[in-house]
Amino acid sequence: MAKIKVKNPVVELDGDEMTRIIWQWIRERLIQPYLDIDLKYFDLSIEYRDATDDQVTIDAANAIKEHGVGVKCATITPDEARVEEFGLKKMWKSPNGTIRNILNGVVFREPIVIANVPRLIPGWTDPIVVGRHAFADQYKATDFLVPGKGKLTMKWTGEDGREIEHEVFEFPGAGVAMGMYNLDDSIRAFAHACLNFGLDRGWPVYLSTKNTILKAYDGRFKDIFQEVFDAEFKERFAAKGIEYQHRLIDDMVASALKWSGKFVWACKNYDGDVQSDLVAQGFGSLGLMTSILMTPDGKTVEAEAAHGTVTRHYRMHQAGKATSTNPIASIFAWTGGLKYRGRFDETPEVVRFAETLERVCVETVEGGKMTKDLALLVGPEQAWMTTEQFFEAIRANLETAMAAGAEQAASAPSPA
Repeated sequence: MAKIKVKNPVVELDGDEMTRIIWQWIRERLIQPYLDIDLKYFDLSIEYRDATDDQVTIDAANAIKEHGVGVKCATITPDEARVEEFGLKKMWKSPNGTIRNILNGVVFREPIVIANVPRLIPGWTDPIVVGRHAFADQYKATDFLVPGKGKLTMKWTGEDGREIEHEVFEFPGAGVAMGMYNLDDSIRAFAHACLNFGLDRGWPVYLSTKNTILKAYDGRFKDIFQEVFDAEFKERFAAKGIEYQHRLIDDMVASALKWSGKFVWACKNYDGDVQSDLVAQGFGSLGLMTSILMTPDGKTVEAEAAHGTVTRHYRMHQAGKATSTNPIASIFAWTGGLKYRGRFDETPEVVRFAETLERVCVETVEGGKMTKDLALLVGPEQAWMTTEQFFEAIRANLETAMAAGAEQAASAPSPA
C-alpha cells in the first residue's frame, strides 16, 4: 500500500513519562507506516527543557508558527518535588503556557464520544467544545490579606499623567482584597479564535459572562465579541445556518446541561478552567478529552491530549509491571493536527486517514476492547486490556480499515 503524502511538515513535540512511551508507539506504528510525512521533531522532555534553559520550548512554538500545525505529547510542569527529583536548574514554566503566549492562541477542549462509555449527563450525545480565554483575570491578579480597618482604593495612572481612582471598600476589620485586569487586544483575539473555530466546525458559538454584575469588566467581553461578530462573521454564520449569542454564565450552565452538544462555549479564564473539567467528567472520562490551541486567524493550530503524563503508570512500567494506560487522547492529538494539516494543504486523503484512525479507536472500544479506566466506567463485568494489548488491537484494526479502504478505492470505477 502506497503511503499518503503529507504536503507540508508537522511539528512534533515529544513529552514525558508514560505518555512519551505511548507517543513513540503512535508515531512508529500508526502514523509512519501510512503517511509520508516530514516531522519537525522537538524534545520537550523535562530533562531537555532543563538542559536548554527551556529554549527548546520557544523554538518549538516558533516552528509551529512557521509551519502552521503542531502535535504535542503531554509534558511535566515541575513543582518543588519535580525540581528535586530531576535536579532541575529552576522551576520551569508550563510549556503549554509558553507556547500559548508565543502563538497568542486560545485553547479548545473537546470530549471524544464513545457509545458504550456511560456519560454522567446522558443527554450529551454530541461533543461540547469549551474555548478558554487563558489570559489574565484571576490568574494574573494581585491579591493580598487586608490586616485591619482601613480604606481600599484602586488607581490607574496614564502615561500622560491622567488619573482614575475608585474607592473600592471601607474595611471595618481584617479581610482580603484582589485586583485583576484584561486587555482589549487579548479579548478581541479570543473572539476571533472562537468565532473562527465555530465557523470551521459549523457549530453555534456562545459567550458566557456575568455582565449584569461586572458591567464594565464582563461587559467589555460582551461588547468586543459583538463588534467582531457583526463586522466580520455575521454573514458567514448566517450562510452556514449557525448563530452567535452572549448568555449569562448561570443561564449558559443550565442550558448546556439540557442541550445535546455540537456547540462552542466561549469562557473567560476561570470559567473555562472549571467548565472544561465539568464537560470532560460529564462525558465520562478526563482521559477522553482533546485539546486544540488555535490562533485568532484560525490558520495555526497545536493539538494535544488534555490529560497529564500518567506518572503512576510510568512508575509501574519502570518496575516492569503491566499497565493499562488509555492512549486514545494522545492518538487524537495526532489526528487532530493531521486533520488541520490536510485542510490547510487541501489534501483530503490526509483528512480521511486521520478520520479513519479516529473511527478505529472509537469502534475498538465499542467492540468491547478497552483499557481499565474505561472498563471501570462501563461496569464491573467489563473486561479490560493492558496498554500493549489495547494498542495492538487498535493497530490491527487500523491495518484492516486501511486495507479495506485501499481495496474499495481500487475497485471504484474510473471517472469518465
